[in-house]
Amino acid sequence: MLFLAAGTVNYWQAWLFLAVIVLMTSMFTGYLLRSHPAALRRRMRSGPTAETRKAQKVLIAGWYLTLAAMFLVSVFDHRLAWSSVPAAVSLIGDVLVAGGLVVVGLVVIQNSYAAATVRVEAGQELASSGLYGLVRHPMYTGNVITMAGIPLALGSYWGLVLVVPGVFVLGLRIRDEEKMLHEELDGYREYTRKVRYRLVPGVW
Repeated sequence: MLFLAAGTVNYWQAWLFLAVIVLMTSMFTGYLLRSHPAALRRRMRSGPTAETRKAQKVLIAGWYLTLAAMFLVSVFDHRLAWSSVPAAVSLIGDVLVAGGLVVVGLVVIQNSYAAATVRVEAGQELASSGLYGLVRHPMYTGNVITMAGIPLALGSYWGLVLVVPGVFVLGLRIRDEEKMLHEELDGYREYTRKVRYRLVPGVW
């Protein structure tokens, strides 16, 4: 998709971005395969069809569409030179992408029940330490960091516009998820009194 939209393979920003994605996800998957295979299986079940709540099916589909639009806008921006992004800024974007993926990885290591879908499983325990001591949904925090880095990594400023609807959809996903967690996960109500912020410390 990246190179077809760009109309060329002479696109170092895309090559470096893909290298970062492959490296980070390979390291993360390899670690989970060895140390937390059950968590890896939970992460492999994803997408609208894997969700059990109707609202989440719609929301995750909307989020995927937003990501696809972000990629396309970013690549066309680079191709048509709508904005001029210095190489150093693209490298910062790659750092953000890698950092966001590290946050997601740490979340799964700290909470093996952190699946790609919204559900509470039998015997699931509340995670309240580590990154969960800072915000209630640190995996989504990692997703936001990654989203902010993608357009920059691909050499685009216009792609950053799509971060806004992406965060909005994640906010709706969080609100619906918390309704379920209040009803089904023991201790969650007390946890929300201790950890006030959902996504960004001191903001929301």
